[in-house]
Amino acid sequence: MVGPALALAIFALRGERKRARWVAERLVPDPDDPTPPATVMVALDGVGLAVPAEHLRENLAALASQDYPNYELLVTARTASDIPPDSLPARVTVVLGGTQDQKMSAKIQNLLAGVRASRKRSEILAFADAAGHVSRNWLRALVGPLTDPEVGASTGYRFYVPEPPDFWSLARSVWSAPIAGLLGPGDNPFAWSGSVAIRKERFFEIRVPDAWRGGGCEDGALTQAIHKARLKIAFAPGALLAYTGRTGARQFFSEAQRQMAMARACFPRLWWSALVAHVFYCAGMAAAITASVRGSRAAEWALVVQLGLGMLKGVNRAALAKAELPDREAWFKRHAWVHSLWVPLATWVWLCVLLSSAFSRTVERDARKQDAPRASQAHA
Repeated sequence: MVGPALALAIFALRGERKRARWVAERLVPDPDDPTPPATVMVALDGVGLAVPAEHLRENLAALASQDYPNYELLVTARTASDIPPDSLPARVTVVLGGTQDQKMSAKIQNLLAGVRASRKRSEILAFADAAGHVSRNWLRALVGPLTDPEVGASTGYRFYVPEPPDFWSLARSVWSAPIAGLLGPGDNPFAWSGSVAIRKERFFEIRVPDAWRGGGCEDGALTQAIHKARLKIAFAPGALLAYTGRTGARQFFSEAQRQMAMARACFPRLWWSALVAHVFYCAGMAAAITASVRGSRAAEWALVVQLGLGMLKGVNRAALAKAELPDREAWFKRHAWVHSLWVPLATWVWLCVLLSSAFSRTVERDARKQDAPRASQAHA
């Protein structure tokens, strides 16, 4: 098992330098890029109640102060009571979706209500997660790739930068980082509804509303609709969201299991790729440790190489996230080291979570009704 594990680690590290150059090129906004009228939507389907009020205010304020000349900001919710008091910035329109269809999740109903309420002259529909903090160029970064007629949607992702940090919050950051590492040049495996943009005309042309109504999982349904139309999903590095919240052990494992159950339901190929990869990684690591204890010098070197390659990839992921989140530079200077030294631990956590999600039928059924999956074949 050591040989396949090393091969996987080497393969995973290939192309990192090329990807780093590609990300750097796209982080510099082009002033000549078109900025068509846009509508930005944020759904508060209970997430607003889970995010500290001050963080929600800051996140919505950042969305209301984008460096973009012509856009509107809509906050959608089931009822007015789902919107925390004093959380809305001045420049925002509230849209109440109500409970029209018990078969659809509240979030999808709210998003579709926002689409219906969007102004007619808007050419771009952008969606953001209320729990994440965006940069001033977030909307520009998402709109840029849409000039390519082969691109159906552009997407960002999230990166956990807990403040103040603690053990489990940092562990979640290291565990989640490989998912963002899946995104890069060319067509991408998924579109994340927490940071995504699509042309309004194309949104209806490829029948995303019907896909959302029938799929129950907005990320999976959106991804399938785009790829079914033989269009690409472009990654926008400048559209990465910073998540500053903290978590505890129970919440972390519950969240991670739920997300992987959703991935299994909506992105089965990615889920299986992740499971197979981590079985090989962990089996190879265990075999090398066992042989090393028995005195094998070759196994010791194999273990050093395997761990070193994984930790090096963790360093690269943190370096790219630091470039994509320039406002969080101070956080990365203090805490980026965990994305290197904690990678071996995160590898075993990935395996435990994936195996747990494989046998959790209840979570998988719930996943089809709840928020979109954070799918990943990513390996630490």
